[in-house]
Amino acid sequence: MAAQPWRTAVVTRIEEEATDTLRFWFRVPELERFDFIPGQFVTFDLPIHEKPNKRWRSYSIASAPDGTNEFELVIVLNPQGLGTNYMWKEFKVGTEVTFRGPQGVFTLDKETEKQDLFLICTGTGIAPFRSMVQDAIRNGTPYRNIYLIFGTRAKTNLLYHEELSKVSADHPNIHFIPVLSREDWEGEKGYVHQVYERLAAAGQPADFFLCGWKNMIDEAKRRIQELGYDRKSIHQEIYG
Repeated sequence: MAAQPWRTAVVTRIEEEATDTLRFWFRVPELERFDFIPGQFVTFDLPIHEKPNKRWRSYSIASAPDGTNEFELVIVLNPQGLGTNYMWKEFKVGTEVTFRGPQGVFTLDKETEKQDLFLICTGTGIAPFRSMVQDAIRNGTPYRNIYLIFGTRAKTNLLYHEELSKVSADHPNIHFIPVLSREDWEGEKGYVHQVYERLAAAGQPADFFLCGWKNMIDEAKRRIQELGYDRKSIHQEIYG
């Protein structure tokens, strides 16, 4: 696949989504349409270092393709990170940023036979899955059930909670299941593993997509295979 050229994106909107987490919207003026596949990412070239490869930061697109030249990212602040500290300080409506994309193969197989899809994530790893869910609502999906299982510490860390809860209520085959590990609440408590293990206990045909921290992904791969699923049914995107 040929590398995408470097382009300019313009910040059009910024909103706080959760503790230390912002949503950024961008427009690509030179394009009429910014086409991508849900699950892909963009790479920013930020003026934070002399060496190019130390300036690059990649983020999964959190919105679905809609025929416009805009896209959305959801990004958590890393207090020790040069990239996010620069963005928090310098990005405002109208700010221009050099980027490349879309890139990546962490995407759904549209030819998949009718089966269940497990989207398992932690933190801002929810971004590509929100894109996939939005796209499924707009264009349909070959999957029988979609389980979006989102793990985080506390209510203040929940991302897209109201939106995805409504999606889950309005679409019988889409199930949004947030899980809190550090706070008691009315929903699931603990970690994501107990949820998909319960839902996939029957061993029904399924695909598993994992996005988040490496420790979660490594444990999930082991547990999913212990349920009897083949390694080929597991797809991953590591953050951090």
